[in-house]
Amino acid sequence: MKKLVMLLMVGFLIIGLGGFVLAASDGGGTGGNSDEVVAAGGQGGENSGDELQDNIGTGTSNQGENSELQNQIRTGNYVNANGQQMQIQEKSNNRIELKTGNSRAETGLKISSEEVEGKTKLKATLSNGKNAEVKVMPDSASEKALTRLRLKTCSEEDGCRIELKEVGSGENAKLAYEVKTQRTSRFLGLFKMKMDVEAQVDAETGKVIRTKKPWWAFLASEPAE
Repeated sequence: MKKLVMLLMVGFLIIGLGGFVLAASDGGGTGGNSDEVVAAGGQGGENSGDELQDNIGTGTSNQGENSELQNQIRTGNYVNANGQQMQIQEKSNNRIELKTGNSRAETGLKISSEEVEGKTKLKATLSNGKNAEVKVMPDSASEKALTRLRLKTCSEEDGCRIELKEVGSGENAKLAYEVKTQRTSRFLGLFKMKMDVEAQVDAETGKVIRTKKPWWAFLASEPAE
């Protein structure tokens, strides 16, 4: 009787241990597989997102650089919107020279170009972020400035300089040609003197927006030259 009871108890114990081991094995395998899937999915998702974001960022950056390179004006001959020939020359210190006719103007501004029906439009980026179109060419600006200053010529030999630059500030910033030169005057009508004069011409409208002379100019006569 005792042997029978002992055999039954051992049998129940073996059956119980077997079921426990089987349950533990099934549960651990399922949980392990689930964790691997989550881990793989999470890592894969993060990497995919990061790579996609990096690619998008790189693509946008490259696109911007390529666009800038394409629009940046280069040395060469161009035709403006009025059919006039323009010559562009890249100078040192990131400066550019624009020549039309017998007049040339240098600028340190960032000049970009836009091609429209075979014609080239030039634009300068101002400090306020706006792009001002260079509608007036150096020869025309020089002529207007000289007329206001009562001069006939603007030659480098005589110290005449034309620069395309930004004038004003903030929202009032404009693109203008600044013409600087010297002219002969007679102080008090007797003494012959050289007078530094300058005029600024709006590069978009062609209007003379400013003239400058020394303080003693009102005491001097300025015969037309």
